[in-house]
Amino acid sequence: MKFPSSVISEQMNKIFFWKKKRSLCQINLGKLDRIRPISTLFGYDRGQPIDRYYIENFLLHYKKDIHGRVLEIGDNTYTQKFGENRVEQSDILHAVKGNPSATFVADLAQADIIPSNTFDCIILTQTLQFVFDLPAAMGHLHRILKPGGVLLATVPGISQISRYDMDRWGDFWRFTTQSIRHLFENEFSAENTDVKAYGNVLVAIAFLHGLATEELKHEDFEYQDPDYQVLITVRAIKLKNGD
Repeated sequence: MKFPSSVISEQMNKIFFWKKKRSLCQINLGKLDRIRPISTLFGYDRGQPIDRYYIENFLLHYKKDIHGRVLEIGDNTYTQKFGENRVEQSDILHAVKGNPSATFVADLAQADIIPSNTFDCIILTQTLQFVFDLPAAMGHLHRILKPGGVLLATVPGISQISRYDMDRWGDFWRFTTQSIRHLFENEFSAENTDVKAYGNVLVAIAFLHGLATEELKHEDFEYQDPDYQVLITVRAIKLKNGD
């Protein structure tokens, strides 16, 4: 008996979906088969947070930019770690009063107290997501850099909410390479703005669960999938004529 092609096609579709359903049922999620994260502390309680792996490799790669007078946000950990003997003066910007190490106390979007053309380098790691008025912040960052100065920035792509920051001053944004490129190129020229993304689906899942760098293999970090942007880095240079 010869079956019509429509019947054969319908049966093939049933077989396909049955096999697909069976395959999905065989996936073993192991310890990730849970609705609550393994850690809510970004992995700090387990080792080095996964995003810090990319951040520190980024700063290590551009460590020669960290020289002269350097501004960092919150503390100067990375200035000290990567600036070595090239740093002549280390400054710290903190958003609110209470940090005895802070050189400047100001919201980055309202940083008029910081003099223009002051810094050879600004280290801005995981900060812009907490600033609602991004265009104003970018204007101040560009203004306070010396002509020829370098801004080394990182921002989150795929990430959990930082509850500590949201409850105190807000956690407003997550970025893509496209959004961050538009944001920076409005102040810095496209030719002087370099944007890169890091991450893949495995790293993203591990980061959302709060796992640490040490719990993944080195090669897990090597593959970069542009559709799973866990961390985005920016190196932007202020033109020597100040524009």
